[in-house]
Amino acid sequence: MTTKAKIIFGIALCLMVVLAAVLTRVQGMQHMGVPGVKVVERPVYRDDGEVVGTNAVALPETVLNFTSKELPVAKVVNDWLPKDTVYGQRVYEAADGFWLQTTVVLMGADRTSIHKPEYCLTGQGFQTTKVERDTIDIQQPHTYPLSVVKMTVHREVATADGKRIPQSALYVYWFVADQQLTADHNERMLWSARDQITRGTLQRWAYVSCFSLCHPGQEEATYSRIKEWIAASVPQFQIATGAPKILARNP
Repeated sequence: MTTKAKIIFGIALCLMVVLAAVLTRVQGMQHMGVPGVKVVERPVYRDDGEVVGTNAVALPETVLNFTSKELPVAKVVNDWLPKDTVYGQRVYEAADGFWLQTTVVLMGADRTSIHKPEYCLTGQGFQTTKVERDTIDIQQPHTYPLSVVKMTVHREVATADGKRIPQSALYVYWFVADQQLTADHNERMLWSARDQITRGTLQRWAYVSCFSLCHPGQEEATYSRIKEWIAASVPQFQIATGAPKILARNP
């Protein structure tokens, strides 16, 4: 090895040692962040009846004219996600039969609890028709805009007589941590890394999603119902809020 190569190798080795020391110090100073959603202590069941948790995200039982029932955690989901993941999952149904499913996945110390939404939809046979950004005004505890991603998806399903018919669905989601809200997956990861490095905080991000099937052509009407549900329900289970919305003054 030449003298120049030895110098380069020595510098690289020193940098690795320093980096390892910094990372060790940062990890030793880290603490868990506060969830941006309400969490209650109660058993959480898997779809095979096994208890898989002692805490759950406190989704409301009733919203507007919607009643609900709690859904167990699917075994395949429980086996795949980290064991410190906290769940909240309910199906809400209105008096006219309209329904939507709401799921909250709250991460613990393991960062892999949350993944890109497209993975689950693709696994259910859906293809993405359109992805849009929107904001929904939340009125409590003050008026603020909640940024969401609205995904319009479609697939074909088989009927009992063997025919295949088209089916559409709306999937709306956002992310929330301790006083942090975003609908951007990359922004969430960037903020998480920032807080971990600068504050030593492992933010407990929650991934909130709403899903509803509909007939082709009924996508906008379905989204309108989902928006109405979100506006009414978010103050009941979400702690984090956005900055107050500045209302235009009359001249």
